[in-house]
Amino acid sequence: MITGDPVASPANNGLQAKVGHFRWFICGLLFYATTVNYMDRVVMGILKTTISKDLHWNDTDYGTITAVFQFGYALMLPIAGRLIDWLGIRLGYTLAVLVWGLSSMAHSFAGNLFEFGAARLGLGLGEAANFPAAIKTIANWFPRRERALATGVFNSGTNVGALIAPLIVPIVVARFGWHSAFLVTGSFSLSWIVFWLLFYREPEKSPGLSPAELAFIRSDNEPETTVKIPYAELLRKRSAWAFLIAKFCTDPVWWFYLFWIPGFLGTKYHVDLQHIGPPLVVIYLAADVGSIAGGWLSSALLKRGWELTRARKTTMLIFACLVLAITLVPFTAGNLWLTVALIGIAAGSHQGWSANVFTMSSDCFPRKAVGSVVGLGGLGGAVGGIIVSPLVGKWLDISHQAYAPLFFIAGSMYLFALLIVHLLLPRFKQESF
Repeated sequence: MITGDPVASPANNGLQAKVGHFRWFICGLLFYATTVNYMDRVVMGILKTTISKDLHWNDTDYGTITAVFQFGYALMLPIAGRLIDWLGIRLGYTLAVLVWGLSSMAHSFAGNLFEFGAARLGLGLGEAANFPAAIKTIANWFPRRERALATGVFNSGTNVGALIAPLIVPIVVARFGWHSAFLVTGSFSLSWIVFWLLFYREPEKSPGLSPAELAFIRSDNEPETTVKIPYAELLRKRSAWAFLIAKFCTDPVWWFYLFWIPGFLGTKYHVDLQHIGPPLVVIYLAADVGSIAGGWLSSALLKRGWELTRARKTTMLIFACLVLAITLVPFTAGNLWLTVALIGIAAGSHQGWSANVFTMSSDCFPRKAVGSVVGLGGLGGAVGGIIVSPLVGKWLDISHQAYAPLFFIAGSMYLFALLIVHLLLPRFKQESF
C-alpha cells in the first residue's frame, strides 16, 4: 500500500505508523462525479445561442429554462440531504447519478420549451444530491484538518466539467447535431455508477483502508450522534443560517457564470460555438486553481496552528476581495482576453470561497447531520438562483444586453455574505444536540 502521513495509535504504543492514501482515492471518485455533474449542467449554456436560434427563444425564455432547473434543484435539496442520511451514501449517491444521467440524455429528445423544461427539472432533481452526498463523504473519510483541501479537490471537478464540455460539445455538434451532445455527456454520468458501486464502502467496512488510516481519519475524536436531527432543530442553530445565507448570496453568482457567460462572450465579442472553447477553458482552469487553492490555504493555516475560525474566515476574506475583479469587466475596452482573465479570477475566487463555505457544515455539525445541512444550504443557493435567473433574462432583454450592473452585483455579494456569516457566527464550533 502507498504510505504517507504519520499517525500515532494506541496499538503501536505511540510509535509512528504510516497511513495510506485510500481516502484520496475516494475523493477522486467524488471529483469524477462532480466533473460529470457539471458537464451535464453546462451543456445548455454552451448551446444557448445554437438552441435559441433553432427554437426561436429570447433571453427571457432562456432565463425561464434555467429557473426550472434551479426550481428542481431547490425542491430536491432538503429531501436529497435527508435521503442521503437515510439511505446511506453508497445507495443514495448511486440513485441520484442515475436520475441526473438519464435526465441529461432526455434533453436530446426535447423539441420545445415545455419538453426542455421537463428535462431540466429532472436534471435539477437528480443533481441536487451531489453536494450533500460528497460533503457527507468528506466528513466520513477525512479528519477535520484535511476537509477543506479534500473539498477543494473534489469541488474542482465543477471546473473540470465546465472546462471539458466546451471542448467536446462543439465537436459532437459539428458531426451529429446539438441533440447528440446531451447523449454523450449523460453517458459519462452513468459510467461513474460502475466505479462507485465497485469501490465505495463506509470507512469501517472498506477493504482498501488500513487500520492506521482509519485511526488517522477518526483522530479528531468528533462527537457523533446516531439520533436523527429534525430540520426544525437544525434551523434553530445560527450556524445553519450562516451557511444557508452564504449560499443564498453567492451561489446565484456561480449560476450566472455557468449559464450566461457563454452568451455574454457571444454577444459582446462574437465568439461562436466553434470558438467558445478556449475562453471557457481559461476561465474554468482558473476556477480549478481557485478551488484547490482555497482548500489548501485554510488547511495550511490550520496546520500552522491557526485557530479554526481565524483560518476559515481569513481565507474567505481573501477570496471575497479577489472576486471583485469581475466588476472591472465593463472597463476592458473590448479586449477579449483581458475580459476572460478577469472572469477567470472571479470564478477561481468563487471556488476558493466555496471550498471553505462547504466545510462550514462539517466544522459546525456532526457527521450524521452534514447531508441535511448541505441540503439546506443548497436550497438557499438554488432559491437565490430561481429569483436571479429570470431577472437576468428580463433585464438583458429590456436593457439591450447591459451586463455592467450584473457584474457589479456579482462582485459585491461575497463581502456582504461574509459580513452576515461573521455576525451570525463569530466562532466556528461543533453544535450540540
